[in-house]
Amino acid sequence: MVGPNDRRPRARPAEPILHVDLDAFYASVEALKDPSLAGKPVVVGSPGPRGVVMSASYAARARGLRSAMPSMRARRLCPDAVFRPPDFESYRAYSNRFREILLSYSPAVEPLSLDEAFLDVSGAAMLFGDPELIATRIRADVRSQLDLTASVGVGPNKLIAKLASVQAKPDGLLVVRAQEVAGFLRPLPVDALWGIGEKTAALLSRLGIRTVAELAATPGFVLERTLGDAQARSLLDLAAGHDLRAVVPFEQPKSVSHEETYPRDLDDPDQILREILSLSHRVASRLRAEGYRARTVTLKLRLPSFATLTRSRTLPAPTETAADIFGVARELFLALPEARRRFRLLGVAATGLVPAGAEQVGLVRAGRWREAERALDVVDRRFGPGTARPARLLPGRDA
Repeated sequence: MVGPNDRRPRARPAEPILHVDLDAFYASVEALKDPSLAGKPVVVGSPGPRGVVMSASYAARARGLRSAMPSMRARRLCPDAVFRPPDFESYRAYSNRFREILLSYSPAVEPLSLDEAFLDVSGAAMLFGDPELIATRIRADVRSQLDLTASVGVGPNKLIAKLASVQAKPDGLLVVRAQEVAGFLRPLPVDALWGIGEKTAALLSRLGIRTVAELAATPGFVLERTLGDAQARSLLDLAAGHDLRAVVPFEQPKSVSHEETYPRDLDDPDQILREILSLSHRVASRLRAEGYRARTVTLKLRLPSFATLTRSRTLPAPTETAADIFGVARELFLALPEARRRFRLLGVAATGLVPAGAEQVGLVRAGRWREAERALDVVDRRFGPGTARPARLLPGRDA
């Protein structure tokens, strides 16, 4: 008999894979930012003639709206739909907090996008219980900490867990036991399986194959003549519920940096500061794009002799703005002896990275510089890098 304090490792669970998917993520975040949107048909995307629905709330979906639908059609189907432009900074902030919740249960977390991820909880049973209990706890944490809902599928592999989470939506949990896999897959349409898009589904339909059960019953040589050996074998494996792919853990970056080597040595302090400012903006833009803030700024300078100097300073609070990064890098540069201000390479690095979500989930906007730099990000994404830049980086301007 096993006592309550027995610490021997438990057997690996038969269904160790979770797929966690936040429900109507973008639209749900918009409703959190503006509570008056709760229960309304919310659409994230441009309402213009060329716009596309990026996300729709479940109230909008009940009116027939779907992701990737042209916005003009969405407006015809639902004239009272409330359109909101995408706010990727807020989505990344919530996504980072979502990832932190998942990592609190297992280090084996593989993000697929901002709002979904696989987990392998094989080694978590001793601490947190069986996979179904872990899934229940994750859903409760997402609700209590983020005020969002999540659908979770639990299964023996990634294929089954993903399909289970789709069946569980919205705001549900579905566990498919190893012995239930065949019965779970049989009634599904073939295009529910990975690797079957519109063209492949059309080819299979010509063979009279519309469900996973019909695919599984088709002789391999028939599929090979139509799809080729490799794809035929792959689809038959999936139809049988076989998926050997492992969960590949996410690794947080340790630093974000940019450096530049110049065709001739720089010795003009104003020009050097302009280059440091440009590098600071590139670093800050990447931090914001990847959803991180940095605690430490490092300035790298290479002399004509190829000797390299580095100077670092830790900030009182993490930042993702070029104004803060450049402020520190500028002070580090100005603290160098006058005789050592000729360089062939300059670099700026941000280290000590922390997810931006913890401070930003409350959607608190701190300072006009951050807002200005976010505006630059939007312009760069639309028109190309360097389209908008600080006046100090324009040709002929003093630093």
